[in-house]
Amino acid sequence: MTIEHFDAIYQRAAERKGGELQLELLVSKPLSQAELQHITDDRWLAAFTMKVFQCGISWQVVRKKWPNFESLFFNFKLEPLMMLPEEIWEQKAQDPSIIRHLTKVKSIPKNAQMIHSAQFEFTSFSHMVAHWPTDNIIGLWQYLKKHGNRLGGNTGPYTLRQMGVDTFILSSDVESHLRNIGVIDSARGTKRAMQAAQKAFNHWQQQSGRSLSEISQIIAYSCGDNQVL
Repeated sequence: MTIEHFDAIYQRAAERKGGELQLELLVSKPLSQAELQHITDDRWLAAFTMKVFQCGISWQVVRKKWPNFESLFFNFKLEPLMMLPEEIWEQKAQDPSIIRHLTKVKSIPKNAQMIHSAQFEFTSFSHMVAHWPTDNIIGLWQYLKKHGNRLGGNTGPYTLRQMGVDTFILSSDVESHLRNIGVIDSARGTKRAMQAAQKAFNHWQQQSGRSLSEISQIIAYSCGDNQVL
C-alpha cells in the first residue's frame, strides 16, 4: 500500500483554507520537553477532570462551572484529594455548584493516584509525558487508559493535545482520511487500527519534519466540512 505523500495533503489543506499562510495560522504547535516538564500535577488532574466531564456534555457548560470545580476540589491539589474518604466524594458529587455526576467525580481520586504513582517510576508525571517517544504516542494513550479512569477513547489524547503534548488525534476527519487511503480497516479503538495510524503518522513525520500534532491538524483541514469558500 502506498500512503499519500504529506506534500499532497498539505497542498489540499492550504487550498481549502485560503492559502499556506492562512493554514499555518490555524495550526498550533506542541510544547517543548522543557515546557511540559514544568506543568504541575494539579494542572494535569484538572485537565483530565475537565475532559472527563466534557464527554457527553456541552463544553461551554463545563467551562462556565469550572471555577466551582476548582474551588470544591482544592484546586486539584493531589495530597488533600487523596486523603478524602469515600463518603466525602459522594457528598461532593451532589454539590449543586458543579455538574452532579457521581462516577465522573469518582474519576478524580483515581486519576490523582495515577499521576502520583508516576513519580515512583518516571520521577514525575510531567517528566514521563515529556519524554514519552512520539513514535509510540499510542503507548501513552494506552497508559492513560490502563492506569487512569475514564481516559480511554479520545478523552486521554484530547487532554494531552490540550496540554501541549505532541500527539495526533483520531478525530472523525482524521479517521475518515485514514480509512479512505486504506491505513485503517478495523474499528478505531483496536490495537491494529492504532498501530496502523501510528505507523502512518511516523511516515508523514519523517517526510515533513513536522510534529504529530501539526500533521494531525493539517490532515483534518484537508478533508471534511471545514473548507473556506
